[in-house]
Amino acid sequence: MRGDRLQYHALGANMQEVQESKSFGASGRRGRKRAETHARIQVEAIRLFLERGFDATTLDDIAGAADVSRRSLFHYFASKEEIVFSTKADFPHLIAEAIGRRPADEPLLDMVEKALIDLAERHLSDQARDLARLIQETPALRAGDQAKYETVERVLARALADRKGLPDTDIDCRVTAAAAIGILKLSTRAWLAGEDVGPDTFGKAAFAALRRVIG
Repeated sequence: MRGDRLQYHALGANMQEVQESKSFGASGRRGRKRAETHARIQVEAIRLFLERGFDATTLDDIAGAADVSRRSLFHYFASKEEIVFSTKADFPHLIAEAIGRRPADEPLLDMVEKALIDLAERHLSDQARDLARLIQETPALRAGDQAKYETVERVLARALADRKGLPDTDIDCRVTAAAAIGILKLSTRAWLAGEDVGPDTFGKAAFAALRRVIG
């Protein structure tokens, strides 16, 4: 358990860095304190969700573990669902950045495949897998997860169009983004099902299958 707690606090350090730079501002003592509290609530909530289950964990449990009042907790999060999805809030930004690092003359399928593999290599962890499994197994979270995929698909299509210098409505970019998100979903399911491949390996096989189909 001590090792798990250390891993969650490491996760919290990453969350804090993101929040300082985006949500609360990186300068000022007040901003830093808010970022620290935000990250602490996230860390303790996720730890409790994974230990006890999402439904069995109450907001009072989270407030107590994070050493804040229930009223203070609501200054940061409106619900348990919001806490879970806040840990993944930067994913659309990360995927857009990954596309931006690809050569502009790269074919669309190559561009999106390599960007997704780059993300997998940089950000996958046991904690990410545990959180993804929690979302998959919790009915109250699955609808929000689907909405997340729809958002990511739109961001991905726009990022592809921007990298290619095309309008946001370009159909090739939209179709490529839709196919890529479908592969991302399949890869995540394979990863969570315990198949003896990582999502990056499954993703490569899936993109190869797509190329065979479209021939």
